[in-house]
Amino acid sequence: MKPLLEVKNLEYSYGSIKAVKGVSLYVNEGEMVTLIGSNGAGKTTTLRTISGLTDPQGMRGEIIFDGQPIQKLPGYRIVASGLLQVLEGRHVFPKLTVEENLHIGAYLQKDTRRVKSDIEDVYKLFPRLLERKTSYGMNLSGGEQQMLAIGRVLVGNPKMLLLDEPSLGLAPIIINEIFQAIRRINSEGTTILFVEQNAKIALDTASRGYVLQTGEVMLSDTSINLENNEDVQKIYLGVN
Repeated sequence: MKPLLEVKNLEYSYGSIKAVKGVSLYVNEGEMVTLIGSNGAGKTTTLRTISGLTDPQGMRGEIIFDGQPIQKLPGYRIVASGLLQVLEGRHVFPKLTVEENLHIGAYLQKDTRRVKSDIEDVYKLFPRLLERKTSYGMNLSGGEQQMLAIGRVLVGNPKMLLLDEPSLGLAPIIINEIFQAIRRINSEGTTILFVEQNAKIALDTASRGYVLQTGEVMLSDTSINLENNEDVQKIYLGVN
């Protein structure tokens, strides 16, 4: 099986500070994979570099998506190829309604009937957004904003979805709702790579995982094997 996404020896530096040090990973089509690690491990920088959101001058290595090298492409070209990211912190448009935010996610789509259908699918995935469709982004709760951020990207019809810290700052009951939706998105065929601080929920959700430490991949394995790894249990899962 050929990976949908393959990252080879990725390095990224902010000036003299090397945040990512030779990361290699792959995600097969239809798979859901997680990156876990402590703060400063390089997880977010890895995702942002894959998405073309970092300065290309600081990057070394190769990123192949859907058979094509994308490491030299600008972010908008990467989005057009079908690789879309939900950023950490949601970043919804505060002075636009839920419905308007979703339409912005469809800016590359020319088929208006398809856009309408995709927005209806988002409302089925997140019924709370349908209830709040005329509310402004700034008036939504953190959980509703996260639902909207995910929904807005889904309207863009991604082949692959990158998620950065989807549980950040959310109440446990909302986290459960968000991850149920993430599992459903994956089960319906969208490939997913996500970064998550909560290692337990990350490994319970993904089929495989990579453990990053100070910018390097220290471990990679199935989620079950990582959950049973003594070092992972002690450092990331709080098992004594």
